[in-house]
Amino acid sequence: MLATLDPAPLDAPRKPEHRVVGTCRHFAVLACALLRFRDIPARARCGFAGYFVPGKHVDHWVTEYWDRKAGRWIRIDPEILGSDLVPRPATWPRVSSCRRRGVAAVPGREGRRREFGVDDVADAWGAAEIRGNAVRDLAALNKVEMLPWDEWGALPSSYAAPPGPPSTS
Repeated sequence: MLATLDPAPLDAPRKPEHRVVGTCRHFAVLACALLRFRDIPARARCGFAGYFVPGKHVDHWVTEYWDRKAGRWIRIDPEILGSDLVPRPATWPRVSSCRRRGVAAVPGREGRRREFGVDDVADAWGAAEIRGNAVRDLAALNKVEMLPWDEWGALPSSYAAPPGPPSTS
């Protein structure tokens, strides 16, 4: 589709009307496909990024690829490659500003959990979104990169579950 809009090389800048629009998940899955085509193990990750909206962690997908030389997964955000939004993303620690471990990464009080959600969707914040992204991340680790609005398996009940008791940690 992109080639029909503009046959220029993929790394050539394009006018907005000659670009393909997608979500962060599209960027992550496409990056995985391109890396895998080059025989580089890659996986999409679903979680939250704290670098888009100050004071919030918004629903976001990134890509990890296996660096054979370093012997570890390297996290990249293909949606913002070439920008200075995240300095040196390849040096992110294993648990970084893109939180992906669900409730375990979030303090137990619901007030803190309300910092995690979907930007511009007023009722999509809190524990349910954290649980939902934990399920999506688990699916992605199994190479089932579901759409952000897909609901199957454990996902519907993860949104319906009450937040649970506050953590004592």
